Amino acid sequence: MLSIITPAFNEAENLSLLYQRLCETLSPVDMDWEWLIIDDHSTDQTYQVISRLVEKDQRIRAVRFARNFGSHAAIACGLHHARGECAIVLAADLQDPPEKLPELIQEWRAGAHIVWAVRARREGEKLSTVGFSQLYHWLMRNVVGIKEIPPTGADFFLLDRQVIETFCRFSESNTSVIALLTWMGFKSSTVLYDKQARQYGHSGWSLRKKIKLAIDSITSFSYLPVRLMSYLGFVVALLGFLYAFIVLINGLAGYPPEGWASLMVVILVIGGAQMLMMGVLGEYLWRTLDETRHRPRYIIESIVENRPGPNSEEP
Repeated sequence: MLSIITPAFNEAENLSLLYQRLCETLSPVDMDWEWLIIDDHSTDQTYQVISRLVEKDQRIRAVRFARNFGSHAAIACGLHHARGECAIVLAADLQDPPEKLPELIQEWRAGAHIVWAVRARREGEKLSTVGFSQLYHWLMRNVVGIKEIPPTGADFFLLDRQVIETFCRFSESNTSVIALLTWMGFKSSTVLYDKQARQYGHSGWSLRKKIKLAIDSITSFSYLPVRLMSYLGFVVALLGFLYAFIVLINGLAGYPPEGWASLMVVILVIGGAQMLMMGVLGEYLWRTLDETRHRPRYIIESIVENRPGPNSEEP
């Protein structure tokens, strides 16, 4: 069985179209399938559309969150509830074409545990969105050190059952699902595709969420910021001793320091560096505190499924 996991937030106009394309694409595939939709507490008619789809097709199940937890929590929830021998994560916005599913399944049958659908081209995206994506993946590959992560990103991918069960052993709240899957090190392959422009609705992937993802990814997999703080502290201390030596020499030579201006510059530079380092430590400390609370990654408000009766047949 194939499990298709779709996080959805305000995607009422896209879900019915996606269902039609899934049926057309998977009809010739020799494989049973289920579609698991995770409603990330949408505020439009998404939940009502999902309920109608569940009544129409018993292969569809849905989970609704009690509040908005984000797409990565939705992916984690879908993997926890997936029943298939493999699972494909596919967004609801129709930017990732479901017609690529057979290619991902083919690579999985060839032996890959993770199959990344890598974006070769992005249509209709803002320059700022593409730029932030490129910067994020450059940081993950060259700074954090996860060099196996696709350089142009992959929100669309297939996971083998072994990978799913391994992922479910992790309980981290503040992390990137993509980075965590890459860090595991399972055998992977890639399939190229062109990311389509969004036709309906608006993306809920705000700048605030992008920044949080970047910080979560770096703090989850690298101690480099803390190491840089040590280097910065050493450099600032060295410059301080050097400046003190210069002031002492000038004083002995009869040229006392001019005072207020230079003193304020030193105080502001050192104070700014200290506040920056405290902020970095705070990011790590907050995530440590958050993990020790053991709060659930998501809270389920309701589950919608249409179980077959004793005399009914699966579609």
